[in-house]
Amino acid sequence: MFRASMRSPNMETFRQQKVEDFYDIGEELGSGQFAIVKKCREKSTGLEYAAKFIKKRQSPASRRGVCRVEIEREVSILRKVLHPNVITLHDVFENRTDVVLILELVSGGELFDFLAQKESLSEEEATSFIKQILEGVNYLHAKKIAHFDLKPENIMLLDKNIPIPHIKLIDFGLAHEIEDGVEFKNIFGTPEFVAPEIVNYEPLGLEATQVAPDPASPFLGDTKQETLANITAVSYDFDEEFFSQTSELAKDFIRKLLVKETRKRLTIQEALRHPWITPVDSQQALMRRESAVNLENFKKQYVRRRWKLSFSIVSLCNHLTRSLMKKVHPRPSALRVCSLDLGGSDTEEDIAKRKALHPRRRSSTS
Repeated sequence: MFRASMRSPNMETFRQQKVEDFYDIGEELGSGQFAIVKKCREKSTGLEYAAKFIKKRQSPASRRGVCRVEIEREVSILRKVLHPNVITLHDVFENRTDVVLILELVSGGELFDFLAQKESLSEEEATSFIKQILEGVNYLHAKKIAHFDLKPENIMLLDKNIPIPHIKLIDFGLAHEIEDGVEFKNIFGTPEFVAPEIVNYEPLGLEATQVAPDPASPFLGDTKQETLANITAVSYDFDEEFFSQTSELAKDFIRKLLVKETRKRLTIQEALRHPWITPVDSQQALMRRESAVNLENFKKQYVRRRWKLSFSIVSLCNHLTRSLMKKVHPRPSALRVCSLDLGGSDTEEDIAKRKALHPRRRSSTS
């Protein structure tokens, strides 16, 4: 028997035993600002999982680590979901410094990494992936759960070595349950993938979960301020240079998703019924089969986003190094150590300063 954490009845309970007693901890799979993910093997079954070590915030005044209430919210949501396109939570442990989530091992890498290696991609193939994403989001919305951080890094493949790999939506750190009749506002997410109502600090609903069909958002500007301005203006276009091979069905699908007014935006169920995702006749199916995704542009956008992520990492490293130098006089080797947020998500604090923006220069979908 395991001993539950001594918490109030409304708080999530985690196992207060050493995770190492039950799992062999293996290689590191990835890391974030306050989390490290490692491969692990359950001793009793031999099954492999991913262990996500989340650093707990030790005091309300500290900015290091994640406060327990946020971890509890993520765990609570993960415990309620079970769907082929959503990552599964297996177990949760807690010690003095960390909460450890034992998660389904998703080893196929990011969807967009996989697509960037392909020589060609028909719209029919592309919609097979988008449909899986929509089905995962539709399941979450049926349970009144909004993900709030759907972006390329959080759309993974269970196994990439099959013809049509299986999609898994991961990272529920920003997810919330939306209650009917209860107004919910927040400013968070990854700038180029947030909905206009998040930027404008308006009431949020399930519609604020955006589906990202491209490695770089059509609203992506040279700066975060420009990106957010483009989002609030819903400024984008279909440049003929890059969309000459794109079907009108695909363009119609995108137009109906990228709408500022939530009442006019496609719901996930409507998106699943759109003829680009579910053709209603042979002509629509043929159009989708014969139209191709512009992989040259896709790869350019992919490289651009990777470069921006790398630039963000270097900037964060420099910021942390300067902060460290102000507090202490470390040895040179100590300056090379810093925590990196590879995910790129911004907290409420990060985006709040950029809330009231006006468009400067509008970017296109190129």
